[in-house]
Amino acid sequence: MEQFLPSPVLQPYIKCFRFIESEHGMVNRILPDTSIIIAFRLRGNVSYSENGLTREFPQTTISGIRDCSRIVDYEQGASNLLVVFNEGGAAAFFREPMHELGSISISLDHLIARSKVNAIEEELAAAGNNNQRIFIIERFLLSELKRKEPDHLVREAIQQIKLLKGDIKIKELLTSLPISRDPFEKRFRKITGTTPKHFAAIVRLKNMIENYSGAVSLTEAAYSAGYYDQAHFIKDFRSFTGQTPHDFFKTPQIPM
Repeated sequence: MEQFLPSPVLQPYIKCFRFIESEHGMVNRILPDTSIIIAFRLRGNVSYSENGLTREFPQTTISGIRDCSRIVDYEQGASNLLVVFNEGGAAAFFREPMHELGSISISLDHLIARSKVNAIEEELAAAGNNNQRIFIIERFLLSELKRKEPDHLVREAIQQIKLLKGDIKIKELLTSLPISRDPFEKRFRKITGTTPKHFAAIVRLKNMIENYSGAVSLTEAAYSAGYYDQAHFIKDFRSFTGQTPHDFFKTPQIPM
């Protein structure tokens, strides 16, 4: 895996560009995340399993914010370039509300003209190295940039949720925002692709997983993350990862 930071003009919208190459093939469990992602398949096939079904990703895929994990299978020699958006950043490039993506993965030509998608795929295929591919992708993204001003209210809400590691109720969040609940939730969904409650739940579990070292019990870690009882924690954890906490932490995880 190789990661690149975007140029300064794209940093408000893009978290990173990530190349994932699999020389021998690999299978990995991908957890829900707060970022919308575009994946350009450069070589080989990549498929995913979810809810008992296996599907192949389109050559250029945009994925919304999921509520459960999925198993991704990279065949031998497969290579993908991921555009990982900042939370709320993808909305600057599309006219469609981001919540319409839901938790699905669809071909990018549902949102951008097929002729443009074909052209970028051909350029990426002809590129000689990853630096050239980053240049091609950045030029493409800049040509699709539709809104340069972020939604400051939604950005403030995102910052508060992340600062409190997801351990916040929406009622508490709204006390510092000049907006009522219904219009806030509609605006948040449109920009980020999910509800504030779901967003906070992802942040809370991801933070707990990333910071769990085994130095304390899973029960203590759950209480520290804001869970009030073990049963609720285990239910949420299993829904999020597809595994019990005990089984999950026994298995080495590959970050994506």
